[in-house]
Amino acid sequence: MVHVEDFVVARNPDDGSTLPYLVRLPLTESGIVLKVRDTWPRTAKIYCHPSTDWPVNPEVVERVPVRSCVRRGAAIDLVLDRGRENRSQFVFTRARGREVIFWQSARTARQARPNVVVPTMRASGQVLEILVDSHERYPWKFSSQQALTRRQALVAGDYAVEVDGTIVASVERKSLADLVSTLTGGKLRYLLAALAELPRSALVVEDRYSAIFKLTHIRPAVIAEGLAEAQVRFPNVPIVFCDTRPLAQEWTYRFLGAAAAHHHDHTPPPTSSPRRSRRPGL
Repeated sequence: MVHVEDFVVARNPDDGSTLPYLVRLPLTESGIVLKVRDTWPRTAKIYCHPSTDWPVNPEVVERVPVRSCVRRGAAIDLVLDRGRENRSQFVFTRARGREVIFWQSARTARQARPNVVVPTMRASGQVLEILVDSHERYPWKFSSQQALTRRQALVAGDYAVEVDGTIVASVERKSLADLVSTLTGGKLRYLLAALAELPRSALVVEDRYSAIFKLTHIRPAVIAEGLAEAQVRFPNVPIVFCDTRPLAQEWTYRFLGAAAAHHHDHTPPPTSSPRRSRRPGL
């Protein structure tokens, strides 16, 4: 069903909300109303939250005629009657068991999915056997990398490599939501302390650092400050933001391969015990 009316952006009358704007999509008789953080997805996709009603006397920020507003499956495609910033999409999906809505343009969708091809070259010229912690519920499979995986309980981290039966490197992986929860719950310092006991270790995040400053349920400065303090306290455990899950997996593969190769190159060969010289006449 297509409704051609005006697309309206108004200020959210709820001063306590972290989403300062309302948008009304002309998809029903009364329109679909969403709370949003900005008036258009210019640099990043925008988190949206459903709103029950439209203000009686809204403070209108922008009103634009609509060429089309069509629902296609889990998305609403919106085309406005203007030359620039005229096409966008509202995507309805689920995350951690609840419905979430994102407003994105073609530009922000491309930024969210970097147009890169992961190389297939072996990490440090070897086929790795990567240990995967047995507690990982949805582990990386490293199907795009030249690696084998083996399940095993790890003392620290989610993915590791061992040389001669000894773990020489480990990586803890986090989604942004998991990282925030771990930091605010006070568990991050203990996690990093365990990783710091290993010869090589890192924490990799499946998101961009800039995503911290788009958080709405907690002050972004609290997370940024906490991460900075953690990095200073544990400088030998780098915290690496890798944009996406596939890139985080690729970074982990390369890190573990380099750590295994470094251990081989810098481990002296075993020396045999010197023989005792016999006494003359014995």
